[in-house]
Amino acid sequence: MRHNSGFMQQNPIRVPADSLKRYIFDISLSLDFSDLAAGLLADSLTYSSLRGVDSHGIHLLPHYVAQLKAKNISLNAVGRVLSELGACMHFDGENGIGQVIASRCVDETVRLASKHGLGMVVARNSNHFGAAAFWAERMSQAGLIGIVMCNASPTVPPWQGKQGRLGTNPICVSVPSTGDGAWLLDMSTATVSFNKIMRAVYEGQPALPAGWALDAEGVPTTDPEAARKGLLMPLGGYKGSGLGMLVEILCGVLSGGAFSTAVGGLYIKERPMNVSQMYLAIDVSRFMPLDLFQSRMKDLIREIKSAAPAQGYDEILVAGDPERRFYARRCKEGIPIESVLWKRLCELAEECGVEPPEAVG
Repeated sequence: MRHNSGFMQQNPIRVPADSLKRYIFDISLSLDFSDLAAGLLADSLTYSSLRGVDSHGIHLLPHYVAQLKAKNISLNAVGRVLSELGACMHFDGENGIGQVIASRCVDETVRLASKHGLGMVVARNSNHFGAAAFWAERMSQAGLIGIVMCNASPTVPPWQGKQGRLGTNPICVSVPSTGDGAWLLDMSTATVSFNKIMRAVYEGQPALPAGWALDAEGVPTTDPEAARKGLLMPLGGYKGSGLGMLVEILCGVLSGGAFSTAVGGLYIKERPMNVSQMYLAIDVSRFMPLDLFQSRMKDLIREIKSAAPAQGYDEILVAGDPERRFYARRCKEGIPIESVLWKRLCELAEECGVEPPEAVG
């Protein structure tokens, strides 16, 4: 479960979600995005910032702009269906904007699951699509269990190695349940995402938490610059390495797309990303009524949370709890933006001829 990186300064500038969304939309239009593409980018990045997943929120916008200026993304591509057989679809993103390709794939996955009970789409030749949770939750809002995976640039070594061969390769699962029964798992198969390392470098943070990264020789480090030039720690050692490879198989290998060292990345300007993705939806109603499933989810979570907290903790949390709390607070208080990023957003606004976000504090 991803959490806020903990790097936010004490008194950051705060921006209302609507203002931030408008700013991203205007920046996107200035770069010749369609209205649809601009809306998807604005929605997905604002969603992550509201949920406290700052590594996948507004922080990414300057890097998206840099990729577009480097002509690594085909601005007008919408992707195409390569094949559809039963509940299975093979999709080519044609190097389009990641959010545009993901939106099409999610729509197709939902359609297939509604028809067959299960739907699965594997896509190749795509780009960074923001947080996987945004797309999995769209499926769960349709009454489906949504599962999303994606490969990424090789910043994680295989267990016992010191060269990058796997990406952070997220696994996300969202279930159609709300309130006390809500559960949304969105986890990297590395200890953290590479974006968190880059945020620390970008913000001039003196040190990373122990266990996040390795230097170029595969030695654990807390130095952000050494981590930027080094590698990410696989989650749980060999287990995280195995999960990362599972994602690589279901995304890169199965789609016929790039995998391992052939995958580019958001911070690599010399070549396209060539990301591969997997979308899977399960129609709950094929197994039981949706309201019964939701009731059983509440029972399960209630049982989990009935455990006595360990020393040093006040309560039991399940996947998605911290992000929902961030969302509620930031909807009221605004999205915090540290001064270095705020300066870059204002510069970007001037470069693109749009108004900067409205700061409220």
